[in-house]
Amino acid sequence: MSEVRTSEAATPEAASAAEGTPVADAGGEQSRPGREQRVTKQRVAVSSALDQLDDFVSTQELHRSLQGDGSSVALATVYRILQSMAEDGLVDVLRNADGEAVYRRCSVAAHHHHLLCRSCGKAVEIEAPEVESWAATTAAAHGFTEVQHTVEIVGLCPECSARATRT
Repeated sequence: MSEVRTSEAATPEAASAAEGTPVADAGGEQSRPGREQRVTKQRVAVSSALDQLDDFVSTQELHRSLQGDGSSVALATVYRILQSMAEDGLVDVLRNADGEAVYRRCSVAAHHHHLLCRSCGKAVEIEAPEVESWAATTAAAHGFTEVQHTVEIVGLCPECSARATRT
């Protein structure tokens, strides 16, 4: 299973054009400096739905949830909004075992990594200064600049480990 944080590009112009009518409040979202996002009913609905979730969710699952709550947000719009939120660092994006992108609201605002349970899907956000130092040193030693990196550690959480040893 290879999970990596990723974001697939969608242009802000395309996302804005398809998202609908602006509204007053986006649930307190902050986008990255220099990048303005139109606040729309659809973006607020997606943001609010993500705030209610603790686990990673696929775009299709989030779309079904929004429809169940009475929100009329097109699936393509949910894709664009999630991609935009990922680009702005407002959601974490991982690839599940099937290669599908799954999203979750970031609870840590700074750059971070994840411990992921391959059995139940539990994710723990971690800061790892040693990794940051290693990545910077390694990149510099090879002449790389403007470096980004992702570290996802996959294993069994304590609950799944205990279950595995009992069986």
